[in-house]
Amino acid sequence: MNISNSSLPRYEIKFVAEPLECQRILNWLRQHNSCLEMEYPDRQVNNIYFDSLNHNSYCENIYGSSSKSKVRFRWYGDSQEPQNGSLEIKCKRNQLNWKLIYKVKGELGKNGSDWRTLCSEIRRQLPAEGRQWMEMNPLPVLINRYKRKYFVSRDEKIRVTLDTDLDIYDQSRKPFPNYTSKSNLPKVLVLEIKFPRELRDHVVHMFGDVPWRSSRFSKYVSGFLSINGR
Repeated sequence: MNISNSSLPRYEIKFVAEPLECQRILNWLRQHNSCLEMEYPDRQVNNIYFDSLNHNSYCENIYGSSSKSKVRFRWYGDSQEPQNGSLEIKCKRNQLNWKLIYKVKGELGKNGSDWRTLCSEIRRQLPAEGRQWMEMNPLPVLINRYKRKYFVSRDEKIRVTLDTDLDIYDQSRKPFPNYTSKSNLPKVLVLEIKFPRELRDHVVHMFGDVPWRSSRFSKYVSGFLSINGR
């Protein structure tokens, strides 16, 4: 049986900037006194976001609920179709974030599978808890893709990611996955600083010179608004 992993609770601070700021952001990261280093090679991140029939996850984010969750299937690399990924439940309570992670192996959705077949293939590998999350959130709303750069402090306690080239693919009311037709979405860069709760004061002091304003930006909410014209 596939058993889940759970990440430790952490704080996440986001900053959003225009694409023209990319080189400035990279220079700032390289020169920062936290001695950030590249953690992994750049890679493409792909997500299928699921929601309830009433779009509870979207509403929790829009109305600022103190306790909320997002359900997504994530895989890495250039494959359009999902493969060797994880069902991730991203949970947030007040300012703390953590994830429940359920590994799913193999290629999914081969030979033009419809959404019903693809979701069934995912559920087949999940433990009961993971299947329950999908049952509560059966609606594939959107797929997003972006390029991610990874940085880490020398003590490996502070992680920073920079996301670029964000694309959105509308899945609403579609019986088959849409992997090719992009929705219009304003181009942005998303810088995120991630750290354990005990380092909150230290990080606020260390990164107090970030030349961009922090934001509650959500890729899922931004994509949802884009495809629904709100």
